[in-house]
Amino acid sequence: MRWKSLAAPRPDPQPLLGALAIVIHDGHVLLAQRRNPPDVNLWGFPGGHVEWGETALAAAARELLEETGVTAEPLGYLTNLDVIRQDGTDMASHHYLLAAVVCRFRSGTPAPADDVQAAAWVPLQAVRDGDLPMSAHVGDLMEMALRDPSAV
Repeated sequence: MRWKSLAAPRPDPQPLLGALAIVIHDGHVLLAQRRNPPDVNLWGFPGGHVEWGETALAAAARELLEETGVTAEPLGYLTNLDVIRQDGTDMASHHYLLAAVVCRFRSGTPAPADDVQAAAWVPLQAVRDGDLPMSAHVGDLMEMALRDPSAV
């Protein structure tokens, strides 16, 4: 059975596993602007669903390449985030468990593809200053990655 939409109620709801690629390079962080709900038009880390039999590390690198054309080496797990969104009746409409993965930039110039409408190297200070409309936790994850010596 295929689900029509991630927002549609599922008969046996389970959290969906996703991976985020956090890439910091030369004083910038790589961000992608979402084309689709639930974070349409918001900037966040490239990422997406972990496929069956795939590690979250591999998924982060794959999604990064698919969404931005950038190649990076996944170095390790930074943290996990539960993202639970409620509908108007206090029922969960979305539940994702996101594995934030620190990645080392290898090559490529960001260009939007797949389900993103823009991709760019954003100055770290612009994220700190909130210069872009961003998904939840972007600044926190960026700062956490900056404290990880393998990330920079």
